[in-house]
Amino acid sequence: MAVADLASIERRVIACRRCPELRAYCASVAREKRRAYRDHDYWGKPVPAFGDPKARLVLVGLAPGAHGSNRTGRPFTGDASGDFLYPALHRAGFASQASATHRNDGVRLRDCLITAAMRCAPPNNKPTPTQLRNCFPHLLAEFDALPRLRVIVALGAIGFDASLRLLRERGFALDSPRPRFGHGALVGAHRKERTLHLLASYHPSRQNTNTGKLTRPMFDSIFRLARDLLDVELA
Repeated sequence: MAVADLASIERRVIACRRCPELRAYCASVAREKRRAYRDHDYWGKPVPAFGDPKARLVLVGLAPGAHGSNRTGRPFTGDASGDFLYPALHRAGFASQASATHRNDGVRLRDCLITAAMRCAPPNNKPTPTQLRNCFPHLLAEFDALPRLRVIVALGAIGFDASLRLLRERGFALDSPRPRFGHGALVGAHRKERTLHLLASYHPSRQNTNTGKLTRPMFDSIFRLARDLLDVELA
């Protein structure tokens, strides 16, 4: 089976119409807009992955925010979650700068790619099981296009479940006992010629960061561990 490159996958993601109800919702949000962004040109389409095509680290989030990524067209860009994520990536050396406001703001990711379980913004930020299944092939395609991938950081339970399914679909045996989501949970995934690590984090949503469920030190610890796992591989 031929493996698509990330540029081809990006084009397929943007053109995807597997969930017509989500395409209609994203387009309606883009037309109606939020008052604070009434002068902005919303993206209003499925949001492709963003980052280094040679990445060894991949972040798997939930879905675009209606007035965040659905507006800017880039994962975790232009919303409160991104305002928490990109500074952490910058502190860990995975991002060229700490702020991410729009697609042309100059951010570059180093050895890191950001994607999601869902590429369209779902109403109330709650995708259905059918919508997640429809979107899953895009995640599989990205995995196949990243031969250097060694560490997956799942941001939230839905990203964690999608990552587990991805690893199982690609024939990896997972460490026992059965992996369960929790901040800092680490799962080894093994195939004859390859070992990967899945690392779980609470999602950097405003609900988690404003309540103290996810703090800056907690988040930084995730990316320090991810860096350590990558460095061990090179040792």
